[in-house]
Amino acid sequence: MTTVVDERAEKSESPAESGAPGRRGPTLSLYGWLMTPGVAVLAVLSIIPFLALVTMSFSRVGLLGGVSLEWAGLDNWSRVLSDPDMWASWGRTAVYLAATLGLEMLLGIGIAIALHSVVRGRGLLLSLILLPMFVAPVIVGLLGRYLTDSTFGLYTSLLRSVGYDGDILGGTTSAFIAVVLMDVWEWTPLIALIVLAGLSGVNPSVLEAAAMDGAGYWRTLLHIVMPSIRGILLVALLIRAMDAVRYFDIIYVTTNGGPADATKTIPIRLFETAFRFFDLGYAAAIGLMMLVVTILIAQAFVRLLGTKGQTS
Repeated sequence: MTTVVDERAEKSESPAESGAPGRRGPTLSLYGWLMTPGVAVLAVLSIIPFLALVTMSFSRVGLLGGVSLEWAGLDNWSRVLSDPDMWASWGRTAVYLAATLGLEMLLGIGIAIALHSVVRGRGLLLSLILLPMFVAPVIVGLLGRYLTDSTFGLYTSLLRSVGYDGDILGGTTSAFIAVVLMDVWEWTPLIALIVLAGLSGVNPSVLEAAAMDGAGYWRTLLHIVMPSIRGILLVALLIRAMDAVRYFDIIYVTTNGGPADATKTIPIRLFETAFRFFDLGYAAAIGLMMLVVTILIAQAFVRLLGTKGQTS
């Protein structure tokens, strides 16, 4: 009897313990060794510029006769925290973030729900809807600039036909609305794609049970479908929020922060400080401040995802 038990124990010995070649343990170890050089290179390429940025944020950077650093202590950081123009740029960035995220989520969810109900031709419709997402942001900005041109712009002509005679990119409010709508046009398809993937994962049996209980379409949508894809919605919000905080291309191409700083968000102010006034130490402090805000936004959404996981 003891012999039989010993034989079974030997047969049930795990592959990792047996040391057999080609099993799971050694294979994973091999993958780890193969990935180590690439991970090390990526770490070096990330850590060295980050350390240089931190050093510059505490220095005055000179460019005449080569790059030189003069220790400035907390001067750059005190300027960042006390500059009213900087806080005004952060206010515009917050409004831009709220406007783009709100519109993109509403339109993206609506488009995804409409596409999910389509039986025939869904692939073709999805391909057409996703086209703006594959256009480079600079091209989107140039296209929007020509469409809103005060002389020959299509949108300008349409607005004049209904009584609006102003210059779209020349007015402070209209220019801000224009760049927001350009961003919404480009990135709403991404939200629609993410939400559509979430809708495809909803359990059909739950929907059938709700229909048998007499729940209507809107009730099912609000109380069953939307809670089921809450995690997907948070992921979409996280992706777009982190991108909108540092969005640069469309605003730079269309308005360059104008008119009268109406569209000068934090990325535009960072670019202007670094490459127009060459105040690289101050620009480094602005960049690190953007990094901190982006991390805080990401952590907020990750906590929401964790809360969702605990309550589901």
